[in-house]
Amino acid sequence: MDDAAICPLCGRPLGAKIEAHHLTPKTFGGGETVALHPICHRKIHKTLSEREILRAFGTIEALRGQDEIARFIAWVARKDPDFYVPTFDSRTRKARRKR
Repeated sequence: MDDAAICPLCGRPLGAKIEAHHLTPKTFGGGETVALHPICHRKIHKTLSEREILRAFGTIEALRGQDEIARFIAWVARKDPDFYVPTFDSRTRKARRKR
C-alpha cells in the first residue's frame, strides 16, 4: 500500500474522508499539511492549542508522543478507516461526568 494512503498519526489506511492538518498552524504562517482521518485531526485540536502545536508538537512524531494522543491512537488502532465519533478532550469528559 502506498504510504500516502496511510494516516501518519494513527497508522491506519485513510478512508473516504480526509482532512489536511497544518504542522505549523495557519495562524502562525504554516503551509505544510499532512492528510489525516477527520477523527485524528479533531483529536489533535481538542487536545492541544495552536500555540502548543507551534511550540512543542509541530511534527507528527511529537504529536504521537503526547500522552492523550498516544492513548487515542491505541484506542482507534483497530477501528475502520471511516470510523467517526465526536472527539472530547479530558476537560470536556470531566465536565460531562459532573452533569
